Amino acid sequence: MSEAPEKTEEEPKKKSKKPLMIGLVLMLALGGGGFFAVYKGLVLAPHDAEAESHAEAEGAVPLPEIAFVPITPLVVSLGPKAGGRFLHFTAQIEVEKKYEPDVTLLLPRILDVLNGYLRAVGTGELEDPDALVRLRSQMLRRVQLVTGEGRVRDLLVTEFVIN
Repeated sequence: MSEAPEKTEEEPKKKSKKPLMIGLVLMLALGGGGFFAVYKGLVLAPHDAEAESHAEAEGAVPLPEIAFVPITPLVVSLGPKAGGRFLHFTAQIEVEKKYEPDVTLLLPRILDVLNGYLRAVGTGELEDPDALVRLRSQMLRRVQLVTGEGRVRDLLVTEFVIN
């Protein structure tokens, strides 16, 4: 009779998944703890004890000295290709209180710059849902050039309607 050959090769042992699971649990716990610490301001938060105690004493942080200069509403024709449609635009300029008279004095120039810019923008770009963000930044930059650096903080668009 023939003898069965003996198995000399041993099958490799399967690796345990226990270290992988422990590592995964630790990773999730540390990540969650880190998020919580940053979210609650325990880590990476600027800490100004004097400002914090002052804010607590008054109940709120005081607002900066700002003013809003209203811009006369603009009605801009969108051109012959637009079929008689118009853009109705209203905005306000946020300035530091001390620059309010300067910016008010320059309102005719600001209106001229904004009117010229809005007339040059194509109808397709005005109708794009994301256009207002781009247009606002372009108009803000033009207003800042007219008024001089540091006078205008922001341009707040209050009406932007195409009829």
